[in-house]
Amino acid sequence: MIQRYTTPEMSHLWSDEHKYSVWKDVELAVVDILTIHGKIPSTSAKVIHEKADFTVDRINEIELTTRHDVIAFLTCMAEYIGPDSRFVHMGMTSSDLLDTSLALICKEAGHVILNKLSIFRDVLRNQAVRYRETFQIGRSHGIHAEPITFGLKLALWSEEITRHIDRWNAAIETISVGKISGAVGTYQHIDPDIESETCHRLGLQPASVSNQIIQRDRHAHYLSMLALIGASLEKFAVEIRHMQRTEVREAEEYFHKGQKGSSAMPHKRNPITTEQITGMARILRGNAHAAMENVALWHERDISHSSVERIILPDSTTLVDYMLNKMISLMENLLVYPENMMKNLELTNGLIFSQEVLLALVRAGVTREDAYAIVQKNAMEVWNKKLDFKVLLKSDQDVKKYMSDEEIDSLFDLHSVMKNINKIFERIGLTQ
Repeated sequence: MIQRYTTPEMSHLWSDEHKYSVWKDVELAVVDILTIHGKIPSTSAKVIHEKADFTVDRINEIELTTRHDVIAFLTCMAEYIGPDSRFVHMGMTSSDLLDTSLALICKEAGHVILNKLSIFRDVLRNQAVRYRETFQIGRSHGIHAEPITFGLKLALWSEEITRHIDRWNAAIETISVGKISGAVGTYQHIDPDIESETCHRLGLQPASVSNQIIQRDRHAHYLSMLALIGASLEKFAVEIRHMQRTEVREAEEYFHKGQKGSSAMPHKRNPITTEQITGMARILRGNAHAAMENVALWHERDISHSSVERIILPDSTTLVDYMLNKMISLMENLLVYPENMMKNLELTNGLIFSQEVLLALVRAGVTREDAYAIVQKNAMEVWNKKLDFKVLLKSDQDVKKYMSDEEIDSLFDLHSVMKNINKIFERIGLTQ
């Protein structure tokens, strides 16, 4: 696991101490259900509950000999419990313990991420309201198109995170499945009711059918959703990086006191957080691909997936948690420059209102083809000679035949865009 990026809560969830604690919970849950069904003496179950324990160091020491982590864990537990330990792991196979425990840890990690997604969405929504009327040029192909507001961009992002919350809830549900069906999944040595009651006690759903393992399409779904969250965070990060470019400078990452941007150039203020987000998103996509490779295992199971999951599950959940922490802080403290947004919006001398003029001519009776030709002719002059679009239109007799100067002026009202932007905000429940 990439310890550098670990947050304390997530670090604990993927620690050996927590892993073995969850293993113990699963084994004790099975003991409890077997006892209820009369398969284990209640006196033995009481001893097992009172004495069951482990130490990570002792498990590691035993594993040096056994070369098998589950056997090392059970041996360590037996040293604490004594003779009644014979009732632990009855009828189970290693994957019953491993996969059910992994589901519990993935569920816990999932809820940590779910909480961060909700916080991030709230930050975006708050900032969307704050900048609802902060005008900005909308760009397509990187070229100035028509006016938007910065708040609209943030509202768009917040809705994307809302979809991620829905998808992530589904991923948590998909991963929250356990199995206590024994070797190759036939329940030959343990009853399906034991599995069902154990899983429900643990807060999981029992697998409807399993072989020796929980099927890895579930884990691939989980990791794919993490990669998709990362893709959106990268999308937001790339946009901020573009806005921070010197020629644009419409928004900027907060630059902390004492922070340095370059070892050689003291003036540099670089978008380091958003560049980090971009890089980490690549790791998430790679891990999702590895999870898909884990789906096709030999027959009822092999363990080619196991070594992969020991890396990709802790790393991907930890990375997304870290990325969300960084993006929450970044968006809360983002430096926004409305004056530069307005300056950039005006760079093309009114060309951003070309569609307003086109539609006005059409409404006045000009065919769309002729109207387009008239507007484009004037627009090309603005591009080539850096002239004022409105002034050119007022001097064009093809335009003057259909519109007065006052009517032309009315087409260049920047605030007219707010009428329907406000409707968008109302539609998604963003009101001041």
